[in-house]
Amino acid sequence: MGTRVSYPVEVKMKAIELRLAGVPIKEVMEQLQIRNYTQLKVWMKWYREGELHRLEQPVGKQYSFGKGPRYDSELARLEVENRFLKQQIEVLNKYNELERKWFEK
Repeated sequence: MGTRVSYPVEVKMKAIELRLAGVPIKEVMEQLQIRNYTQLKVWMKWYREGELHRLEQPVGKQYSFGKGPRYDSELARLEVENRFLKQQIEVLNKYNELERKWFEK
């Protein structure tokens, strides 16, 4: 068996962004050096179900249902939440831009 790989949140969000843009799974895996296609499917499932806090889970760490990570302060929690919301907006804006380009053709 191989060793577990921990991907940064930025890689996970980039993979989700590329999949939403219609890039094939194989291409996303090659571009971002993701080892297993099922990992990408899990990230997409979490994104669709709004479980974005799960993208920040360390390898092997599963939070209880409905709970996310614990933060040292309210400020730290808000910073993480703010970063996720900004990433969501960025992904949606890029998707809208791609969709606009598709309809122009």
